[in-house]
Amino acid sequence: MNGDWLLRGRDGRLSVYFLSGDAVLCRAERWPDGPWDPPRRMGGEQRLHPVLGLGQGGDRYAHLVAWRPTVQGESGLVHSTHFRPLLAALDWMPVGHPNKKGERTGTPAVAVDAEGRAHVFVRNKGGGVSMLAQQHKGGWSPWWDLKGREVHEDGLAAVTAESGRVELYAAVRGGVQHWRQQEPGARLVMGDRTPAEPRPGSLYALATSAGSTTLFYTDAVGDLCAWRPGDKPVTVLGAAGPSPVAAVRCVLDGHDCTVLAQRSASGRVAFAAYPTEAESAGAWWTESGPPLAPDARVGLTTDGAGRLIAATSSPATGRLLLTRRKDEPGLALEAWREVGLTAE
Repeated sequence: MNGDWLLRGRDGRLSVYFLSGDAVLCRAERWPDGPWDPPRRMGGEQRLHPVLGLGQGGDRYAHLVAWRPTVQGESGLVHSTHFRPLLAALDWMPVGHPNKKGERTGTPAVAVDAEGRAHVFVRNKGGGVSMLAQQHKGGWSPWWDLKGREVHEDGLAAVTAESGRVELYAAVRGGVQHWRQQEPGARLVMGDRTPAEPRPGSLYALATSAGSTTLFYTDAVGDLCAWRPGDKPVTVLGAAGPSPVAAVRCVLDGHDCTVLAQRSASGRVAFAAYPTEAESAGAWWTESGPPLAPDARVGLTTDGAGRLIAATSSPATGRLLLTRRKDEPGLALEAWREVGLTAE
């Protein structure tokens, strides 16, 4: 899974996406903060490999990209759009392979620009990054080679800046590489590279101001770091555990804050918050909820009023837990509520 799997639709209902065997499933609220409908299979009956990239645009539509087997020893990428939580997603449509044909080359990343166009990124067999983008009048661009080298197989994080343009971060050997889109719908241009040793699968990117996005990653010594191109990486705090970090911006006590969440070494969810782009202000972890299975992932979003929502998902155990911020000072949370990935 690469991207936000806990999403809020344009009607305020929450959806969660997860992998189950050779399918992508979605479970959604029947109405905001209401009961949950049974899980639904996304994109039809097509068989998929267990890897998924997700992105969401300002229109709140979800874009899903997965690998599917084609012929013996080869795979291709497919794309689906999910417009509303209780509607069926569009059927999976082939979008090709960065090298025309071959096996899987890496975990895809997806970002959606201000015009609602999905941008798909994946490592190619040469070790660089390739992309394609939806076109304004329909269809897709050709595959563009963004160059780069020694990109990690699961080392991509795509993000849409406040400008509506798309950016990409990639974990490479000995560092992190950044690309930025200079014009809407255009090929991304390679930018800054910083020395770093991010752990596999630990990259998460977030739009944090009008001019910047911030990349979060866990480094080789176990620190959770933040990097904005043009500056040097800084340590935010020690990672709570080995699992990927989730991040979201929300208003806490009148301040624009970045909230981080991660499954801790104890198995519980750890939260930290600090004023956005002010890592020097300091942050510390506070654990919440019951111990979780090792495969549990943490997701963060906000409701229509900007209130923090957190969820944990464990396909191995079928557990889906949710909590919301209380209407009181600080980062106080309601009791965790078990929903389950399968129907009650």
